[in-house]
Amino acid sequence: MTDRPLRLAYFTNQYPAVSHTFIRRELLELERRGHHVARHAIRPAAGALVDPGDLAEAEQTRYLVHESKPGVALACLAEAITRPGRVLRGFSAAWKAGGRSPVGRAKCLLYLVEAIVLRRRLDRDTIEHVHVHFGTNPATVARLVRILGGPGYSLTIHGPDELDDPRGHDLASKIADARFTAAISDYTRSQLMRWSAREDWDRLHVVRCTVGDDFLDPEPAEPPTGVPTFVNVGRLSAQKGQLVLIDAFARLIERGVDANLVIIGDGELRGAIEDAIRSHRLGDRVTLTGSLPGEAVREHLGKAHALVLPSFAEGLPMVIMEAFAVGTPVISTTIAGIPELVEHGRSGELIPPGRADLVADAMERFAALPASDRAAMARIGRTAVGERHRTRTEGGVLESLIRCAIESELR
Repeated sequence: MTDRPLRLAYFTNQYPAVSHTFIRRELLELERRGHHVARHAIRPAAGALVDPGDLAEAEQTRYLVHESKPGVALACLAEAITRPGRVLRGFSAAWKAGGRSPVGRAKCLLYLVEAIVLRRRLDRDTIEHVHVHFGTNPATVARLVRILGGPGYSLTIHGPDELDDPRGHDLASKIADARFTAAISDYTRSQLMRWSAREDWDRLHVVRCTVGDDFLDPEPAEPPTGVPTFVNVGRLSAQKGQLVLIDAFARLIERGVDANLVIIGDGELRGAIEDAIRSHRLGDRVTLTGSLPGEAVREHLGKAHALVLPSFAEGLPMVIMEAFAVGTPVISTTIAGIPELVEHGRSGELIPPGRADLVADAMERFAALPASDRAAMARIGRTAVGERHRTRTEGGVLESLIRCAIESELR
């Protein structure tokens, strides 16, 4: 296997986004290893970007929605003239996918148009391989790019969205046509095995999301003392369970525990969460910060007695890794890949999802824990993160998989 630099492209639905720092770390690591990495996305992320790293990435990312309508029409016409057979096969694949997908055939035919535009861009840039994060519509577009004669692709599947509707997202076909598929946890890989053909299992690999050296190299600060503060980080959405958290925190206060709660993030449930805070009269104890830059998130995590994530559905949250890295233990739920990182009773507590009473019990125990005990728990988690979720290590795994996939097709 040669060590020549590769010409790669990353493709996502939206990039950069507040919750996509793991993608940024991954592609920057590939660039550090000497490879060219072009950034492509269907559209910019909704909402304003606040992190300097995200702002820098946005300047380098090309968006399909920014292509002019005349330019798209000319691209489709040129493709139909020069590659009629390929376009017909792409049309057939999009039509079949639309019949299975809840978005319907019209939307899948739009994905074919996006694939035509993207294929031509990749061809001009002499891209050898496309890596796609998420098995939703960007994976559909990448698969159509391949059918149109573009470069091969690989996938990173996170969940829970793809796993909520594997047939609608046509995961089996995407995995079958991909050079390889990476899962972010053993749990995720097991679900991909469930929904893919047995002959494709050898091309299912685990490549974990990572935290950078900026999290792992500095020694954690001394654990906080004083009034206990709990932190929740994530999109304000149904799957993250913040309404359960508000209920649990209200129970904690009713028990006479003096504590504060900080919720970092934004999303469609913000109004409902604000209503719940008012209903429980917690306005003086609960802070909604909105989205924050990474440095500010890290500061809040470092001041917390525990990170609390009462999620209903997840892949494996990055913020758990970040919390452990800065020396904060974790309270979360027994779902998806979370138990692969959080060890119940050792680095945190795991509870069944949907149980506000048990979340309150766990927070009450953490509020009473001595700082030395919380620090000892976080050290166990930090060691696990350093062993399994370091950017340079997992970046090397991904690089090897991509290189092997490209060279195996060239042989």
